[in-house]
Amino acid sequence: MPAHSDLLSRIRGSIPALITPFRDGAVDHHALQGLVARQITEGSHGIVPCGTTGESVTLSLEEHTRVVEIVVETAARRVPVIAGAGSNNTAYAIELARRAKAAGADAVLVVAPYYNKPSQDGVLAHFKAINDAVDIPIVAYNVPGRTLTDIAVETMGRIAALPNVIGVKDATSDLSRVALHRGLAGQDFIQLSGEDGSALGFNAHGGLGCISVTANVAPGLCAQMQEAALDGGFEAARLIDAKLAPLHKALFCEPSPAPSKYACSLLGLCTEDVRLPLLICTDAAKARIKAAMIHAELL
Repeated sequence: MPAHSDLLSRIRGSIPALITPFRDGAVDHHALQGLVARQITEGSHGIVPCGTTGESVTLSLEEHTRVVEIVVETAARRVPVIAGAGSNNTAYAIELARRAKAAGADAVLVVAPYYNKPSQDGVLAHFKAINDAVDIPIVAYNVPGRTLTDIAVETMGRIAALPNVIGVKDATSDLSRVALHRGLAGQDFIQLSGEDGSALGFNAHGGLGCISVTANVAPGLCAQMQEAALDGGFEAARLIDAKLAPLHKALFCEPSPAPSKYACSLLGLCTEDVRLPLLICTDAAKARIKAAMIHAELL
């Protein structure tokens, strides 16, 4: 049983992996506050700043810290804030976790080390070092499509035994892992999808929600879909998901989060600016995104 059991009942549902808005090359603090306020107003159940969708790898340490601080301040304890604290440098990940705790984040999201391609024992050692250094709840993040390192089911079971680890964001597309993780980590281990397109199926297997890209653009619909599914109303959830399905695809038609930022710019929430090496969307992508938003009745 994780030490932070008070948080277990609160991390579930639709949790946007929040974009980081930029203007003239800098983080747009005003737009960021507006994005957080909108998420809460529209029913999102938590917020993840400084994840992959937040372009965390292009943020300076000071920018990263300030983004987490602004999100925590604006959320004002109304929903859990799970701050990104991922790095392939274990010492840097520990520093990010320390800063997240100092900012008042409820938990941290820690991705498997990317590029280094550590062994499974190395992955476990990475999580253990963070667990031992900072007393804050940890959600492990497995996204081998980006990191090239898959956290094997057996390794996830070992990571789950660490006192501060409370759950996983799983973006492997392997829905069978939900039951396998439950068998090794227990019923209280929080399992969140990392892929909007299969999030409904993930819940059907026993998942508790999704750390979502689509929720940047359609927070109300994503929250409604999650609430219906978690209440066992899968027919209602399927109807909502059918409205969102083209958007789930369109938001990855070019490297994310450029499509999400363009969609949010259409809603007047922020600019479409991204940082290199990402580029703003092409005209073809913009047309596809607009069509998906119209299908979801967002435009």
